[in-house]
Amino acid sequence: MVGIVRTAAIIVLSASSGMRSSELMELRVGCRRPIEEPIPGLMRYRIASKIVKGQPLGGTDDEWVVIEPVHRAVELIEQLHDDPRDDALLLSRFSFRVRYIWFRNWVNSSAGERLGLAPIPEGPVSLRMLRRTIALELAYRPGGVLAAKLQLKHIATATTEGYAARPGGAQAELLAEVNKHEADRNLQLILAEFHNYRNGILPSGPGARNLTEYFATVDADVNAESAAAPKVQRNDRDILNLLSKRAKVLHLGPANYCWFVDPSRALCLKLAGTPTATRPMIGMCDSARCPQATHHDVHRSVWAEHAERTKIFLGQLGKTRTTERTRLQADHDRAVRVIADIDAATTTTNRDLP
Repeated sequence: MVGIVRTAAIIVLSASSGMRSSELMELRVGCRRPIEEPIPGLMRYRIASKIVKGQPLGGTDDEWVVIEPVHRAVELIEQLHDDPRDDALLLSRFSFRVRYIWFRNWVNSSAGERLGLAPIPEGPVSLRMLRRTIALELAYRPGGVLAAKLQLKHIATATTEGYAARPGGAQAELLAEVNKHEADRNLQLILAEFHNYRNGILPSGPGARNLTEYFATVDADVNAESAAAPKVQRNDRDILNLLSKRAKVLHLGPANYCWFVDPSRALCLKLAGTPTATRPMIGMCDSARCPQATHHDVHRSVWAEHAERTKIFLGQLGKTRTTERTRLQADHDRAVRVIADIDAATTTTNRDLP
């Protein structure tokens, strides 16, 4: 059972940190750094190891910011260690594939069934696959491409070289690489929304009408080209060529898409007093009022969570705190309204509002 628990902790550590096998094998007892609280209520957990790939012999010391379950998994592995002295190797050499298959077989056996564990589907799982999954999950969040590269240690060396050495060297390469990944991500996002439009799943929000009209224009162009050359089969690449201009102005907000077509209409720039800026100020975004913001089904869970959390806060306020109640009530009403608009636009009727 100790081996099973240890393997479970290793899987949590591997799947949630995005560390390579060489980096996992360099972890040592005592690698957990002191927990930080940069702002009240926000905890930061870090573990220390070494980057081996592409580094000089012996590797380079580095740290990974991780979530609390990873920090606790490392603590558990330390407690199960045969010789838990400081600086002893935490895991040493191991085969993730062998350990994973052994763990999966145990979970799917009668022992796992007795504990009420859900069966693990068959199929290969590797550290490379886990790193790729983390990269994709992070990349589709605001600033996620750069965050993924930092977490997976793809750019740590290049960034250091870029700041310490010549301008236009690794620093420029880093920027070009990040911009390329963001451009590819935006193309896939707008293509997905265009297909949603064709399937009757529409955007909502102040900028929905403008985006829908744009999609209608693109759809008409595609149909016109198909009519002119009926024997030519159109694919997504042809559609992407038509969508590429709008994809270049797409920016990801925490709960919306920002289509930065006209800076003079951007509410965030008006509030900041910088109407000629070339990029939106996502941190000041009020997507319920900005004429260039849209909400989609992928954003519904964020708004639903916000509405539920605000509802809880309202229930905890005393009767005398009228100012806070008024502000929170308006915030809750706005979130519920956004959810209702998303549901109406996506023709979804089987989900309850918070």
